[in-house]
Amino acid sequence: MEEDGGRQLNIGEIARRANVSTATVSRTLNQSGAVRPETARKVWRAAAALNYYPNSHARALVSGRSRLLGLIVSDITNPFFPELVHSFETLATQQGYDLILTSTDYQTVRMTGCVRRMLERKVDGVAIMTSEMDLGLIKELARRGVPLVFMDVGRVGPRMSHVLIDYGNGIRQAVDHLLGLGHKRVGFITGPLDLHSARTRRQAFVEGMRAHGLRPDPRLIREGTHTADGGQKAMAALLRGGKPPTAVVCSNDWTAIGALHAIDAAGLRVPEDISIVGFDDIPLASYTNPPLTSVRMSAGDVGSRAFDALFRLIGGERLEGDVYQIPTQLVVRQSSARPKRS
Repeated sequence: MEEDGGRQLNIGEIARRANVSTATVSRTLNQSGAVRPETARKVWRAAAALNYYPNSHARALVSGRSRLLGLIVSDITNPFFPELVHSFETLATQQGYDLILTSTDYQTVRMTGCVRRMLERKVDGVAIMTSEMDLGLIKELARRGVPLVFMDVGRVGPRMSHVLIDYGNGIRQAVDHLLGLGHKRVGFITGPLDLHSARTRRQAFVEGMRAHGLRPDPRLIREGTHTADGGQKAMAALLRGGKPPTAVVCSNDWTAIGALHAIDAAGLRVPEDISIVGFDDIPLASYTNPPLTSVRMSAGDVGSRAFDALFRLIGGERLEGDVYQIPTQLVVRQSSARPKRS
């Protein structure tokens, strides 16, 4: 029997309507075991048809779970993250979880506060889809036994999984593309270098250039902020140099969009004067002027992999964490072309 706003409802009614066992209904409603997503949807539809709405507080007391998940992203205004959030939230809802979402604005201190507040709400697990991480906080979370999923940071350990984006391959594809077009003087705008992912991308750029026998010019590597404003300022600094690059790889698309504005403000054209390549392939990349060549990384895949990893840890399917690889692929559009002859 299940409590529903003061009246008793036999879960057998839900089981008969959904054509599943009562054990499956119980596991679904109480989140006490793994249930296939399509089966869970049948159960929740049957429950809704019978006007059954579980008392979340009472259910949490019985099960020992809050049915809350934490999701932390870097910047909710960045078009990459809404797709990630949508994918994660869709799967969480299908499994009967509510979501606490917060954004760090790329600040480690802010991220630490977000996690602590989630722990106060006794979330069942946390997906940290940022590159800002406090090692002391990781140790605290590990000590508490909270299931965790990281993106690009942290080590896989007990009740921890890692969603790993293949930044290295993506940046190398961008470098190979530009050098294949004939560019020799290639610049790079990084993200904030206190972030692990930004350092990974910068190193991939350096190694990509060296693989072609070219020595990267340190003056052509500028630090950005993963924002359009940061990209615009970094690109303006590159243009003020004695000999600007003929092509620039950007750490993300938002940075590349800022670079496009700086080039236009300088009276230059893309790709006739300077080629630009972004990273992420956000939906807006197809609508810039010109359309942006970018390294595609599916934000939806990141979100779904993160939820799947967290769900497995919460359900006890995986005690030791796994590594989930997210591939990257270069998408060539009109912002990159052969360099002008001197």
